[in-house]
Amino acid sequence: MTTEVDIYTRNIEVTERIRDYVSKKIAKLDRYLPGIEEMRVDLAHEKAARSADDRHVAQITVRGKGFILRSEERSDDLFAAFDSANDKIQRRIERFKGKHYHGRGDGRSAADVIPEAIEEEETNAAGPVIARRKQFVLTPMGEMEAIEQMTLLGHENFFLFQNADTNRINVLYRRRDGSYGLIEPETR
Repeated sequence: MTTEVDIYTRNIEVTERIRDYVSKKIAKLDRYLPGIEEMRVDLAHEKAARSADDRHVAQITVRGKGFILRSEERSDDLFAAFDSANDKIQRRIERFKGKHYHGRGDGRSAADVIPEAIEEEETNAAGPVIARRKQFVLTPMGEMEAIEQMTLLGHENFFLFQNADTNRINVLYRRRDGSYGLIEPETR
């Protein structure tokens, strides 16, 4: 079964060459992971990028029942950015399949497997600015599944989810020591 590929662009005109190239490469993801319901490719040209090497952006999002995988890459060439993002999403699919279907199997605890914490970048002193707004549908999941989704999506600092046990919105975040914290808000 071949899943339809949605291609969205910003500041780029989609030519037949780009559409064929992207569709041919991305259609192969069905072989790696059955159950993919939606594949989305976002291609953009950012004129005001700091570096010329970061002008072309390719983001691939794969959705299925119970999972969302995403990769984003930047390059000076649109095709190079897409190829890098495609390679990255394939690695994420393999990691997802390994964790989801096979488990770790080496007897180590989850705390031993968690990678080192990444230092936070200093914020700009110009003041807070909301640069982007996002809306998404929350799927109920357990805490361990939220950690897995956070890793698979490439979110390094936090992840918002609906806790299946409490049916409340929770925020999962990575602490400086590499462990995870969970914020469980209450309304008064």
